[in-house]
Amino acid sequence: MSVPRPGRPVRGSSTGRPLMAALDLFGRRWNLRIVWELRHGAVGFRALQQRCDDMSSSVLRQRLTELLDAGLVEQRPDAAYALTELGHGAYRALRPLARWSGEWASAQVVDDPPGASD
Repeated sequence: MSVPRPGRPVRGSSTGRPLMAALDLFGRRWNLRIVWELRHGAVGFRALQQRCDDMSSSVLRQRLTELLDAGLVEQRPDAAYALTELGHGAYRALRPLARWSGEWASAQVVDDPPGASD
């Protein structure tokens, strides 16, 4: 699968709008999680894999390749992965969503599991 790019059709949209390309990129499983896990600094491959619930190494490699190609992640000379300035911008854009998700979670009605009120 090719890396989504602004100005080109992407999954779910033929408009080429930058937002649609970003949504396609971040809608791919694990990409948001990788950006989130790199928010505090560079991490080696194995440590990143562990932070991402031990996802398979082939999937992590594929997702890192996409994020490298998109310019959000860089691989440092010590082989660790880190966010680029563009990647840090993506993280900053996600912080309001993270705050909102806490509000959303608090507003959800939690159903008792079957038999809990018996």
